[in-house]
Amino acid sequence: MKNNSFTINYPSIFCGTEKSHISFLSGKPDLVSVFNPGQNPENKRRFFVTDATVASLDCMKDFISKFDDDSCGKDVLMILGSGEPYKTIDSVLRIIKKAIDEGFSRNDVFVGIGGGVICDLTSFAASIFKRGASVQFVPTTLLAMIDASIGGKTGCDFENYKNMIGSFFPATDLFYFPEFVQYLPEKQYFSGLGEAFKTALLCDEELVCLFKNESEKIKNRDVEIVDLIIKKCVAAKAQIVEQDFTEKNIRAFLNLGHSFAHALETIVGLGSITHGEAVAWGIGRAIHLSYKKDFCSEGFRNSVFEILQNFGWETKAVPSIVKGGGIGERFLTAMHKDKKNIDEKIRLVLQKKIKDTFITEVEDTDILNVLK
Repeated sequence: MKNNSFTINYPSIFCGTEKSHISFLSGKPDLVSVFNPGQNPENKRRFFVTDATVASLDCMKDFISKFDDDSCGKDVLMILGSGEPYKTIDSVLRIIKKAIDEGFSRNDVFVGIGGGVICDLTSFAASIFKRGASVQFVPTTLLAMIDASIGGKTGCDFENYKNMIGSFFPATDLFYFPEFVQYLPEKQYFSGLGEAFKTALLCDEELVCLFKNESEKIKNRDVEIVDLIIKKCVAAKAQIVEQDFTEKNIRAFLNLGHSFAHALETIVGLGSITHGEAVAWGIGRAIHLSYKKDFCSEGFRNSVFEILQNFGWETKAVPSIVKGGGIGERFLTAMHKDKKNIDEKIRLVLQKKIKDTFITEVEDTDILNVLK
C-alpha cells in the first residue's frame, strides 16, 4: 500500500489541533490495516461512524466484520442512515449519546468514514462531546476528499437550510483511498466533479484545461486523472485554509456558486439534488451575473458554460427540478438567509476570469435578472 502524505497547518488558538496529516493510500481500501480494530497502541479507543451505504461496500466487509464477531476490543462502530436527510442535529445527538453510553472520554478518537455528511456530523459531534475529542476521517466520496473533509468546517442542516449549525474543528488525520471513487454511483461522482471544477476556476488554470481537454478521461474515472484531480484540489484548498482558517477573507472564495446552490437545495428539498450538481448550476448563475454586471468577458462566460454543459450540468436560468410559481421570490428568501451575508444584502462570490475572484453585495434585482 503506497503512502504519500500532505500536512495542513492551523492556528492552534482556533481549534483542537494544530495540523491535519493527510495520507494518500493506493490500492483497494483496507481499513483493517489502517486502524487494526481492537489494537490501541496509544491506549485510545476509537468511535467509528459510517453510513449504511458505505458499510455495504464489498471493500468494507473485513472491517465491518470485526464488529460483528466482537474482535474489535473496546472500539465501537455506529452506522447511520445515508444521505442529506440524515444531516440533522438529531444525528449529531445520536452520536454523542452512543459515545456517552459506551463510556468514551474526551481523550478518545472519533473516526468518520464516509462522504461529506458523515465527515460533517462526526466532526461536529466530536467538537462538542465533553468540550472536544479529536477526530479523524476516511473520506469515501470525491466531494469529501477534495472539499468536505479538509479545513475543519463541521455541522448539520436545520429546518431545510444548509449547514446552519456547526463549528470549526479539523481532523488530526485523514486517510485517502482514491479507489473509493471507483465505487461511487454516477451522480455522486459527478457531484464531486462539480466541486472540483469550482476549485479549478478559483485556483488552477491547468485543472480547468484538464476539464476542457480531458473530459472523456475524467468522465470515465481514469485512475491517474482522478488521482491528479484529488491532489490538486487538496493542495489548493490547504493553501487557502492555512491563510484564512475561519473564513474572514479568501476562504470565502470557496463558496463560488454556493449561494445559488444552497438556495436551490433548500427550495427543492435537501437531498433531492446532489450538492455538487447544485454547485455546478450555481457556478453558472454566478458567472452569468458577473457577465451581466460587466465584471467578466463574454468569452470567459461562454468557456465556463461550455465545460458545464459538456459534463451534463444544467446552465438554464432555473433548473428543471424546480417546480411551482414565485421562483424568484423563493430564491431570494432562501438566499437572504445564507450565513455568508453580513447585513440585508446578498453577498456573492463572483469572477472576472480564472483565479481572479472577488466578493460583492448585489441587489435583489441582480439575482432576479439571472433567474429568468
